[in-house]
Amino acid sequence: MHKTLREIAALIDGEIVGDRNIVITGFCGIKEAQEGDLTFLANSKYFPLAQKTKASAIITQRGMDIPQKTIIRTDNPSLAFANMLFKFVTQATSFRKGIHKTAIIADDAKIGKDVSIGPYIVIESKAKIGARTTIYSGCFVGHDTTIGEDCLIYPQVMVRERIAIGNRVIIHSGTVIGSDGFGFVNVEGAHKKIPQIGTVIIEDDVEIGANVTIDRARFDKTFIGRGTKIDNLVQIAHNVVIGENCIIVAQVGISGSTEIKKGATLAGQVGVVGHLTIGEGAIVASQSGVSKSIPPHTTVWGYPAKPISLAKRINAATQRLPLYVEKIRELEKRVEELEKRLQKYGR
Repeated sequence: MHKTLREIAALIDGEIVGDRNIVITGFCGIKEAQEGDLTFLANSKYFPLAQKTKASAIITQRGMDIPQKTIIRTDNPSLAFANMLFKFVTQATSFRKGIHKTAIIADDAKIGKDVSIGPYIVIESKAKIGARTTIYSGCFVGHDTTIGEDCLIYPQVMVRERIAIGNRVIIHSGTVIGSDGFGFVNVEGAHKKIPQIGTVIIEDDVEIGANVTIDRARFDKTFIGRGTKIDNLVQIAHNVVIGENCIIVAQVGISGSTEIKKGATLAGQVGVVGHLTIGEGAIVASQSGVSKSIPPHTTVWGYPAKPISLAKRINAATQRLPLYVEKIRELEKRVEELEKRLQKYGR
């Protein structure tokens, strides 16, 4: 890549402060950047790093100045930088169009235009693959499953039978969509399997990380709403409903039949029991255990999860427990001495 700062600024509607003719040859984080790199500053707390960076130019917010640095002011530095990466980096690594000769595709499967289907892929009967979708090597698509247009399926993804995936969905390696829900009934001490005959529906613009499992419903559907982003190593159980534009961070476990409303965030290692509701816009802080429904636009933390202001007070008090123990021991000694004095004087 060799682009002048003037060319880059035109692509992101940016305002240059400094040398317009600097040539950019790469992209990098603000700490690691070297001469020739373009970086970005989206949070003012990293301003000291911007002053020290070796990057040739920095994308910043409008109205910002960084003395002795060439900058491009934009409305949203993070988004502008991401757009640059999409334009100049992801294009260079795009998969070639066409169907590899080792792919095994059922005669009645429907394959859209300009697809890219890699080696050793199995696509079963009545499956449908939308136009311009890319499926990398070693993937499995079960019978009567639909994958929409402009999707990107990385190697070793398994999408089982009767699943519906929308458009522009990204699924990373090792993920399994439509595995059986964990359903058993105890009969005379033995666990008998309950058939899981439902489906999974994933709407448009969802991204699913590596090694995620999304179980099919016992009946009806497990549902992932439009625009939701799911990190690596997440378990979503049968009949879970996740609304639009939610964030589910790594190592979250969501038990069956829980509903997560629009715009909610579950931070890393959160555990959620079944059959409850996490309200619209709610935030569950990392490593929390959710045992009760959470109202909309509430931030909770801890185990069991509670409003974060209360959880912080409890945590602060817990940190002082050793001091409290010492004070209690001291008070016990003083009370014992006072009782001895009272007994000495016959009181």
